[in-house]
Amino acid sequence: MEYSINQILEQKEHRSWSYPSKKWSYYQEWNNALFFHYEVDKNILQDLVPDNLEIDLINGKAWVSVVAFAMERIRPRFLPSVSSISNFGEINVRTYVTKDNKPGVYFLSIEAEKLMSAILAKSLSGLPYEKSTIKRTKNSYQAQHSLKGFSLGVDYHIGMEIKHKNELDLFLTERYCLYLNKGKDLFRYEIQHLPWNLNQLELDYLQLDYKLGNLILDSNPNFIHYSTGVQVVAWEKEKL
Repeated sequence: MEYSINQILEQKEHRSWSYPSKKWSYYQEWNNALFFHYEVDKNILQDLVPDNLEIDLINGKAWVSVVAFAMERIRPRFLPSVSSISNFGEINVRTYVTKDNKPGVYFLSIEAEKLMSAILAKSLSGLPYEKSTIKRTKNSYQAQHSLKGFSLGVDYHIGMEIKHKNELDLFLTERYCLYLNKGKDLFRYEIQHLPWNLNQLELDYLQLDYKLGNLILDSNPNFIHYSTGVQVVAWEKEKL
């Protein structure tokens, strides 16, 4: 079901704080998302996260997720989306942080299928977009970032709907801001979307290899999810 932007903005009861009162700046969709979640050593992760952010923990544990999805219909507020640029495969490696009681995500890496999309997204957002080779079919997702040695290959089927989300499901998905560190400055992007619909993810094959510093993510995630996706409204970044 597709929602209007007004419908997205009207539903706030799932949030732990209010979104900005000023006008939103961007619309985008994160569709057909595969989540591969890893419990990691906080000390290893600390070297990859700026000192001005606190690593968010659940039951004393830190997590990193590899998320592969289709970015679609991304556009500024007053402009239409252009499919040749607005729609592309994306993989991000993210961890969970908090600042001023606003839990969000911090991106360790972002790959985009299209070079122009990566250039524009990095230029406009400041986020660490890079071009990668990404191919997707209905039940598979393949990616190779040869310069960094990142690789992902997955064949999958969508499992049962998760009707009753547990604490970890919510911790890993329901995040309503993201943080960007640029030089000595820290920024926050506020976002709004409806709660993620989640399904179990059934893997027929998984080859995953990501190494960032001393952090190694391989083909044995601790936890996995699938989602058909969310429609997202975002605001301009705010300097903290």
